[in-house]
Amino acid sequence: MDILRLIPAAETRVELTVVNSRFIATIAPAFSVDEARAFVGRVRAEFADASHNVPAYVIGHGAATVAHCHDDGEPSGTAGRPMLAVLQGSGLGDVALVVTRYFGGTKLGTGGLVRAYGDAARAALVALPRAAKVATVTALVEAPYPLLERLRLLAAAHGGLMLDEEFAGAITLTIRFRAEQFEAFADAVRELSRGAVEAVAVAVDEATIMPL
Repeated sequence: MDILRLIPAAETRVELTVVNSRFIATIAPAFSVDEARAFVGRVRAEFADASHNVPAYVIGHGAATVAHCHDDGEPSGTAGRPMLAVLQGSGLGDVALVVTRYFGGTKLGTGGLVRAYGDAARAALVALPRAAKVATVTALVEAPYPLLERLRLLAAAHGGLMLDEEFAGAITLTIRFRAEQFEAFADAVRELSRGAVEAVAVAVDEATIMPL
């Protein structure tokens, strides 16, 4: 089985306070550098009165990634870099993060800033729901009505996601499978129907987003 390409499932926001400074971490999926920049711009506009809006993102997975961070006025290396290090250690790709700081009147020092921005990034990751990019096969199954319930159970047993059920002279099921699970399902359908019914692959997607 291929290694899961983990991504954020939904935009998520957390907040923490460090020595009176507010740190608001907003994290979201971004599937291109342009999407990441647009997300950063949107958060900056939302918190335009903040002391700093520090961005970091990782686009892609594995060796084929584009990574970026910026300190947005904080001392060099104290904000964007620790955030990026947390993202790169998370196993996630296609992820963008902005940590917004409202200065609370007390300087944190270099070490304090590194810890605060890193902790904000880690807190966002703890709260973040995950999804995965996986290769999938969408299949059609046309079968007689008496097989409906058994086909539903068979699809579920092979991790299938039922997309549609049409009822006419026969039933037509549209089901999505992880690519590596489809052949076993197709074999099981043939066995169930004694060769009378086939699961036909009608679409392949190398990067379907599926919540975990």
